[in-house]
Amino acid sequence: MKALVLVLGLIFGTGFAISQKYAYIDSDFILENVPAYSAAKEKLDKLADRWTKEIEKRYEVLAMKKENFAREEVLLPKEEKKKRKEEIEKLELEAMQMQKLRFGVNGDYFNKRQELIKPIQDEVYDAMQTVASKRNYAFVFDKANQSNLVYADAKYDISKSVLKEMGHSVK
Repeated sequence: MKALVLVLGLIFGTGFAISQKYAYIDSDFILENVPAYSAAKEKLDKLADRWTKEIEKRYEVLAMKKENFAREEVLLPKEEKKKRKEEIEKLELEAMQMQKLRFGVNGDYFNKRQELIKPIQDEVYDAMQTVASKRNYAFVFDKANQSNLVYADAKYDISKSVLKEMGHSVK
């Protein structure tokens, strides 16, 4: 009796697994074909470059101050040494705070990315979900973004359908 239940379980279990439909998307390909994404990414990149240059300037000033202090330290009176050390520490702290403000976990870059890129990614996700529901896919994988998908037959790629659902044509 146990053997019969086991055999029936295997037969029906494998049949269930075989009947499920799978597909995949290439989110990089999809995003390349969404003009709003390119514009948002360009804007975000420009902001990041500007902020990086700002931070680099602060660190250059800091390096110059440290270098000057190292050269002049032996000649300076005790109070002047203390004053300059405090100034250097203050500049160092300000530079680190600026870096955290711009590129930290909840920094300006993160917030701007959420504002510009996330709505487009949500739109891709919603379109993918619609296509998957219409075609009864049980699973949809993303072959981009550090995926563990080793091989995928192109006939299971629904990226173009997702773009079409979003109202975009393919390049």
